Amino acid sequence: MPYLTDRKRAVGAGASGSGTEHHWKMTLSSVALLFLVPLFVVTFGNALGRDYAGVLAYYQRPVPAAIALLTFLVGFLHFRGGAQTMIEDYVGGTARKVAIMLMVCLAYGLAAIGALSVIRLAL
Repeated sequence: MPYLTDRKRAVGAGASGSGTEHHWKMTLSSVALLFLVPLFVVTFGNALGRDYAGVLAYYQRPVPAAIALLTFLVGFLHFRGGAQTMIEDYVGGTARKVAIMLMVCLAYGLAAIGALSVIRLAL
């Protein structure tokens, strides 16, 4: 029976090593959303109550379109990271893998729909 130190027993059995990177990405996206969401609420509020032509003209300006686009992209990427962490913590086995795949597809799909919608309005 070989002698194993505590460190040798722990190698390969711990975290995947990506926790710091994930935390840093979530922190950056949180700070970005801290500024983007109020800007989006203001720009979206200015477009409320207008007819279709007014909304179209409003979002053809670069600043409201860029704010909406960035809010959608950063928001859904932040959602993906948070939901993946939640699934990893509370779901196990094959259901974990399936749930993560479905959630990633949902997040990227909704981000793409939002981005294409804003781009279509802007162009």
